[in-house]
Amino acid sequence: MHYALHVITTNAWILTASLLAIIVAFDFTWAVIRRNHNTSLKEATLWSLLYVSLAVAFGIYLGTWTDAQTQQEFFAGWLTEYSLSFDNLFVFVIILSRLKIEEKSKQLALLFGILIALVFRIIAITLGAAAIKQFEWIFFIFGAFLIYTAVHLFIESTHEKDEEEKESKLISYLSAKGMKPFTIALIALGATDILFALDSIPAIFGLTENVYVVVTANVFALMGLRQLYFLIGGLMQRLIYIGKGLSVILGFIGVKLLFHAFHAVDIHKLGGFKIPDITITQSLSVIVGVLAIATVSSLVVTAKRK
Repeated sequence: MHYALHVITTNAWILTASLLAIIVAFDFTWAVIRRNHNTSLKEATLWSLLYVSLAVAFGIYLGTWTDAQTQQEFFAGWLTEYSLSFDNLFVFVIILSRLKIEEKSKQLALLFGILIALVFRIIAITLGAAAIKQFEWIFFIFGAFLIYTAVHLFIESTHEKDEEEKESKLISYLSAKGMKPFTIALIALGATDILFALDSIPAIFGLTENVYVVVTANVFALMGLRQLYFLIGGLMQRLIYIGKGLSVILGFIGVKLLFHAFHAVDIHKLGGFKIPDITITQSLSVIVGVLAIATVSSLVVTAKRK
């Protein structure tokens, strides 16, 4: 597994962090101002398209001042994190629906939920980068964990009620403690964010060790989730194979990490077979292909059922 060698300068970090902070601050300010208004389908669509366009534009621009390798790593990381965030959003839907949070209050609940997710991702990225720098063999753990997660997610996706039952137990427990629905929602969203950070960070480090790419891919993936929540509505029920698609992607990255871990400890053959070195181009192709197949097949099958 060969990673981009382009060094990100301090000025590039400062400029990028400043621009992202301004965009996130603007989004959060807008959410607070509009907290007592219901988000229309048109508004949610425009905002969602804006954030996707910003991510694509950033990825294209990134390739002009770094290299093609870094650009591909960003797009692979962003697509993977965006897909996992989409799955995260499905759990948000369950939590807010289960607690019967009013439409006007959902703005703030989602706002805090995404902010918590952003904080946990940054913490996880920092810890993950430090661990990789000190212990190369940690890729064995990351790879095994992602494969386990992939199998678990695949099984869960065939039993749609499992996730709801899991969240219901947490919500019931907190309700029994006398907490208000909005407070319970924030705690439940925070707990969910921690679990998803455990999946997403090893996944993106399986695609790149470039911390700049990891951070920007995560921030762009989390941007616009609030608007996407109001956009998707019934679409969540139509994407029936997205869970299986995500499990295939996580499993693929897990295997890729194990291959890299063997190379890192100078083991290049197992049982006479050469351990392959999966390139970022191959990884990006698999991620795009799997997501496309999962989405199209979901929409076709659910359309036929109707």
